Amino acid sequence: MKSNRLLETKQQSTKTYLTKLPNVTQIIVILLSFVCSFIVFTDNIAYDVKVSMIVFIITLALWVCTKLPAAYVALGALLLLILLNGANTDVLYSSFSSEIIWLMIGAFIIGEAFSSSGLSLRMTRVIIHKAKNTNQLLLYLMLSLFPLAIFIPSTSGRAVLMLPIVREIANLVKNKQQREIIALFVPVIILMTTSSTLLGAGSHLIGIEILEKTTGDSISYINWLIWGLPFAFIISFITYFVFKLFFSKELTAAPFEASNVNNIFEVKPVSKKEKQTLILLTVLILLWLTEALHGYEIGLITIVGAFVFMLPKYGVITWKKGLQAVSWNLILFVAAATALGKNLVETGAVSWIEQEVFKLIGAFPPIPAWGLVSLIILIAITSHIYITSHTTRAVVMVPGILMLSMTLNLEPSSMLFLSLVGMNYCLTFPVSSKALLVYYEHDTMSYRANILLKLNMFLMPIYFILMILFYFTYWNWTGL
Repeated sequence: MKSNRLLETKQQSTKTYLTKLPNVTQIIVILLSFVCSFIVFTDNIAYDVKVSMIVFIITLALWVCTKLPAAYVALGALLLLILLNGANTDVLYSSFSSEIIWLMIGAFIIGEAFSSSGLSLRMTRVIIHKAKNTNQLLLYLMLSLFPLAIFIPSTSGRAVLMLPIVREIANLVKNKQQREIIALFVPVIILMTTSSTLLGAGSHLIGIEILEKTTGDSISYINWLIWGLPFAFIISFITYFVFKLFFSKELTAAPFEASNVNNIFEVKPVSKKEKQTLILLTVLILLWLTEALHGYEIGLITIVGAFVFMLPKYGVITWKKGLQAVSWNLILFVAAATALGKNLVETGAVSWIEQEVFKLIGAFPPIPAWGLVSLIILIAITSHIYITSHTTRAVVMVPGILMLSMTLNLEPSSMLFLSLVGMNYCLTFPVSSKALLVYYEHDTMSYRANILLKLNMFLMPIYFILMILFYFTYWNWTGL
């Protein structure tokens, strides 16, 4: 007995010692502290530039290493900049006048109208009636997720919108393993289809905003559609076949009895609200695609569309319901974080970093263009491991990638597109994406983290290789 107690005491002391060892967070804090000290004691940096860089580094540390709300941290950093740097208060106020803010507000409202009209429920019934086995069920789920990427600018928003559909489907599935496959497949495909359109993710809009402020260039909705849709389509089908390879046994069995479906979903004619929603969505998509012809920006078109959806008596949803659908926490974060990125450019911090990077690169042998492109893609694809928030990755990495591309005489808009598409990959851990967490933390249906990690070992190199192939073939041929 005494020997057992001594053994337990030793094990407990060993665990206590291990918990005191430096972890990843402590290492990051030490590194960032060293960088901040270097900035403070560097003579050739102006005071306002030092403040901007240090505040941004502290903000990055809080985003990565703490559980504080990202919007709270971004807003606090912006207020600190104003107080310490003597910056104009317009930095705070004007951040909410950006096109991206109004575009995201409008798109959230449009997404709510799609759900409230009954189209999402009808989509559920169509998917279930078409699928004869789990294999076909995954295929129809994948095809149904593509249209959502056109008008819902948030991966987590699309995940939440699909949640009632997936929940109803999972309730009819007999096998527990099949439910796990469905719960994992949906968020994975949501992330893979993100690159299909400019509105596929808020990070795209943030990146375009920073590109316009930094270089004056931009990427139109139609150009992004030409470049992004084929890539998203192919990588989604590859993902589907990887799932078939991994879960070959589970995918052959029939997921549910067709008679059960008829008992749950009553066949109803298309309602007036559904028709109205389809017509309005069609008009909006046409206006987005023809931006170059009519000259109206995507943000204005989107907010006008949202306004029409909320028309009293004639709209699809009420004003109150539309506003409740908006993720105001995300809106506040995007506004404040974008303002932080602009401040780095306006104070000259990005220019100073550009000069230092140029000196550093000049000390090494020339790197070929394909090597530089591969390096930028690799950094973007792996960025989700150390920066979990999709939007935060864009805010943190886009200014540096644009600066690096200009320093190396690479096309900034091309490098921006590649980096944003690379950042859309985030499948290593459930925490890597809110879309994954929505299903991972669900009570009745979930998936195991180790299964996601195994899939990632296949999908990450495939994603990287496919981006390289697309860059030197299709994207190059179409003018990227």
